[in-house]
Amino acid sequence: MTLKEVYRKILEQAQSIYSLSEATTMTDWIFENVADIQKADVIKTPDLELSQFILEELDNRLHQLLLHKPIQYILGEAWFYDMKLKVDENVLIPRPETEELVSMIITNHEESIHLKILDIGTGSGCIPIAIKKHLPAAIITSIDMSEGAILVAKENAAIQETPIEFIHSDFLDENSWHNFPTFDVIVSNPPYIPLHEKEKMDTNVTAFEPHLALFVPDNDPLLFYRKIALFGKTHLNIEGKIYLETHEAHAKETAALFTALDYEHVIIKEDMFGKERMVIAY
Repeated sequence: MTLKEVYRKILEQAQSIYSLSEATTMTDWIFENVADIQKADVIKTPDLELSQFILEELDNRLHQLLLHKPIQYILGEAWFYDMKLKVDENVLIPRPETEELVSMIITNHEESIHLKILDIGTGSGCIPIAIKKHLPAAIITSIDMSEGAILVAKENAAIQETPIEFIHSDFLDENSWHNFPTFDVIVSNPPYIPLHEKEKMDTNVTAFEPHLALFVPDNDPLLFYRKIALFGKTHLNIEGKIYLETHEAHAKETAALFTALDYEHVIIKEDMFGKERMVIAY
């Protein structure tokens, strides 16, 4: 089959579950990932005959796409803060909203010296790696309860040449807290989606992204925020700050939780879409 024929086939089948613009973007990404073929190549050399190996690889990617598998998992990579990171089904796919949280930390602490940062629930390592890239003097520790996630984060940090200490630890276990020093910044994008919301979510999220990093019990949606607030009482340095990504419906409750625990300043921030998605406490 020629390049044009295969491209058209994948694009048409992708449109069975995605809009034209989404299907076009995904088709372009698949060709670039599998065969290093750009959109311009399809126009310049439409009659190029593709090898059997390339055809099989493209068919494999298309099959996964039609199963609603996220394109980032299919390609094994995702972009975050101008970095290409490895992702697989052990970690969440980095979201643009999280970039806003990172940007806020970098802006607020670019003049800081000897900054010590703790990242809770690191996943792919996107948050600490992006921060370390822009605040290279910062000493960053990242923890996650998933061994698979820690392995992915370590690999990403090595590729990006960002020295970060990654620790496999269950943060919810308060007995582990004595192992940690104090920090100037604590950041987290923890699990915050109540389990009952699962049925309303897209298949490409619920069928492939790690539930461990997504969901919390319906009867305790602020579980991680409460633990982080308690941890901060003994592990946050004077004038230190806690930065959190939150569920848009629970930002006010999260802020109130920190206020109730005597944090003097608690601020709710909106994301680029005007949703209350971030809480800063200090």
